[in-house]
Parts: sequence; C-alpha cells; structure tokens
Amino acid sequence: MDTLTRMRAFLAVVENEGFSAAARKTGRSKALLSKYVRELEDELGVLLINRTTRQIALTAAGEVYVRRAGTILSDLESLNEEAREATGEAKGRIRVSAARTFGDAELGLSLVDFAKAYPDIGLDIHLDDNFVNLVEEGFDVAIRMTRLNDSAMIARRLASLDFAIVASPELLARLGRPSHPSEFVDYPAVVDSNSRMFSNWMFRDPVSQEQISVAVSGQFTANSPVTVRAAALAGLGFALSPSFVVRDDLEAGRLVTVLDEYMTSDAGIYAVFPHRRHLPARVRVFVDYLAEWFKKCNRKVAGELANGQGADAAARPDQMA
Repeated sequence: MDTLTRMRAFLAVVENEGFSAAARKTGRSKALLSKYVRELEDELGVLLINRTTRQIALTAAGEVYVRRAGTILSDLESLNEEAREATGEAKGRIRVSAARTFGDAELGLSLVDFAKAYPDIGLDIHLDDNFVNLVEEGFDVAIRMTRLNDSAMIARRLASLDFAIVASPELLARLGRPSHPSEFVDYPAVVDSNSRMFSNWMFRDPVSQEQISVAVSGQFTANSPVTVRAAALAGLGFALSPSFVVRDDLEAGRLVTVLDEYMTSDAGIYAVFPHRRHLPARVRVFVDYLAEWFKKCNRKVAGELANGQGADAAARPDQMA
C-alpha cells in the first residue's frame, strides 16, 4: 500500500473528526481506514492520533503532519490538473456553493446544462442562502449574487443583477407611494437578513449620482428572498428583491416597483473562488461555461425585449435560436 493512500486516509479521518464519519464520507470501511492510519504511524515511527471510544485528538506530531500532508496532496492534485490540461482533458468533481434562490430559480438550469455538456465533470452542489467560507468548508467555487466586496477572494462577473423595491398595490393604497428613499425610515420594510445590505438599503441619486444609505426596519425579517417576496405579496412592507425573483409578480400586477430611478446597478452574479497558485482545469471550464451561458441569456433577453416578448426572457440557452 502506498504512502499517498495512507495520507489520504489520515486526512479524511482528521477532516471528518473520526473514523466512522470518514468511512461514510469516503465509502471505505472504518476498519480499513484505521488500518491505513496505523500503517502510516508505523512507517513514520510516531503516533499521529490519540484514539478514545468517542473522539480522536491529534498528537503534536499529528498537528505538524496534517498541515504538510494537506499541502503535499494539494500540490499533487494541481500537478495532475496541469497534466490533464496539457492534453485538453478536464475531469473530476467540483464542490459548488450557491444561494438556494439561485438553484431553485431558472438560473439554476445553468448548472444542469453544464452537467449535460461535461459528463466527465461531477458537480457537488450545496444550496444555502448563507455566505459560506470557501476555504474552511472546502468549496472549489461559489456562485454569489451580490455587490462583491470580499477582497480575500478572486471572482469573475458572470452577469449583471438588478434589484427592485417592490410592494403590493394594497400596501401602496394604504400608505402611499414614497417619493424619495429617505422616506423608507417611516415605512415598514420586509428585510432579507442574508443580504449584504440587510437593514441599510443603498440608493443612488439620479442627478448627483451620490449614494444614499437608508436604515430600514419592519415586522418581518427572513433569510430567504423567496420568503421576503411572499411577505411583500401579503402586504407586510416594502421589499428589496432581486428582479428575477419577483418578475412574474410584477408582470401580473401582484407587486409594483417604486423609486426605480434611485436603484443602483452595481450588483452582479459572480463566480468566486479562493486564491490559488493553480486553478484546476475543471473549475476554469465550469466558470467559462457559466459566463457563456449568461451571455446567451442576455442576448435572448435583449432580443425578446426588442420584440415585446419580455415574459420569456429567462429561457434556457439551449432553447435559443
């Protein structure tokens, strides 16, 4: 049995905080993983893990070894990727984090279409409206819908993202229509707690182009744009929402936008990944595909708007002429 296999077994046990969890994660038996770790310790002549009936704990030697072993295996993976890239081959799995709203909406079809186009690349997609730590949680790339300001990451803009302030016609009839963003201080707001803007909504004066920040509050707060949309439909307050989430409601008249002229246009959909010495070929292929997918979407939207067919603006690229 080679040392690399033993190293991978050791790292799996450490990362999953136990032999049983590592066995479930890797698909190997607990006994086999224990054998590999014991053989690695015998080869090194040191104890790496203190074992108890309930948990494991790294020894001082184990603390040193886990850091260097992780670096070695990462470098080996990068070397393998470089070799595959030299032959034009992209294989393996990609761990992707994306907002649940992205995955559940028509935008999520981009992920399905990629899987169809690249059967040799596996996608492990985790949908969560919370922002995850890519490095700590082991993700290769995240799809984020935001005004990007995380300088610790590198990112590629895939598409623009429009936001709108929406309210139900009933709410507007009861409270009136605001004429300036500052008035939202006195209006009930439905707040998306996942949003980077959260309880401070950002606007831009259409004349001076100066930014306007308004603190908002209300009865209803949720960490989901879809739930925020439902609350806005129920008349609980004004809501700041990605336009694609409320598009059908706007077309049907169930929701109405306000202060469109004050909305900023600096948000976008981004592919975000940690700084790395080498970006795996499979990740680069994935990001390139998404960029082209959204470019086709934008061309489709522009053509339909010109022809007065806005209702179908989010059609799949593989359905486009």
